[in-house]
Amino acid sequence: MASTYNELGIELMATGENAGTWGTKTNTNLDIIQQAVAGYVAQAVTDGGTTALTITDGSTSTSVARHMVIKLTGALTGTSTVTVPDSVEKLYIVENATTGSQTVTFKTASGTGVNFTSTGFKFLYSDGTNINEITLASPPGGSDTQIQFNSGGTAFGGSANLVWDGTNVTLGATGALRLGDTAGGEYVGLKAPGTVSSSYTLTLPTATGTADQILVTDGSGNLSFTDNSGGTSWQAVKTSGFTAVAGEGYFCDTSSAAFTATLPASPTLGDEVTLVDYAGTFDTNNLTVGRNSENIQGSAADLTVSVERAGLTLVYSGATYGWLLKDK
Repeated sequence: MASTYNELGIELMATGENAGTWGTKTNTNLDIIQQAVAGYVAQAVTDGGTTALTITDGSTSTSVARHMVIKLTGALTGTSTVTVPDSVEKLYIVENATTGSQTVTFKTASGTGVNFTSTGFKFLYSDGTNINEITLASPPGGSDTQIQFNSGGTAFGGSANLVWDGTNVTLGATGALRLGDTAGGEYVGLKAPGTVSSSYTLTLPTATGTADQILVTDGSGNLSFTDNSGGTSWQAVKTSGFTAVAGEGYFCDTSSAAFTATLPASPTLGDEVTLVDYAGTFDTNNLTVGRNSENIQGSAADLTVSVERAGLTLVYSGATYGWLLKDK
């Protein structure tokens, strides 16, 4: 009786067959088994077509489909397919190392398979009809550069001070989040105060803001950048009428003629404007402070400043009394 071959191409020798060559054939069979359980091969993929991997009975040189680990290579411009024989039942570890970001399907010749839509590895098996992917439940993470958590509500590294609840990471016991410098020797740390009356979250702004702006909160923890309104921004000397801007101070020179400094329109609570007699001439050429539809000192009338070397700051108090003299 002649020898037969199984699905992996291993020669099944009949009793009394292969006298004198039995040892060679046995060694070949062991090499075939080695390919099936631990063999590695790189296989170029036909661009936009089908690459048929085969198993040759009794041969180790032309049997790519027999290997345990198959690395798919090549620069692809179109969807491509790689097939293995239908009848083979075995495990595969397949790496898609092709370039071009094209879909590569690994399947049996007549059945279905799995798609690679990106580079990487898949753990697969053939049931003799189709290729199936083996998905490991809750695989542990692995990284040399990132902290990874495997399940919700789990303390990291055995420490109850660093816990992930599935959504948030909590640093307990007023631990600090440390951001290291480029040299790795120094850091900037952020931490909670010793006690808080209730938990809260601060949400950072959506953009970086502009130079000299400050962070403010809306009272609900949403942070944003705004212009720094503290102090007075002094302007160049004014010699004719102008409209003031909240937060600014003005040196007013009426030596040539009287003029009007108009207060800001639509002011908000706490807005301030400062006016100073630059040349000591308010007594001869008065400065008029235009109310711009708001009250001044509770009166719906403009303010006339006629005191030499006068300096005054008006602060907006609201619609009822309008602009009030903060100092004069």
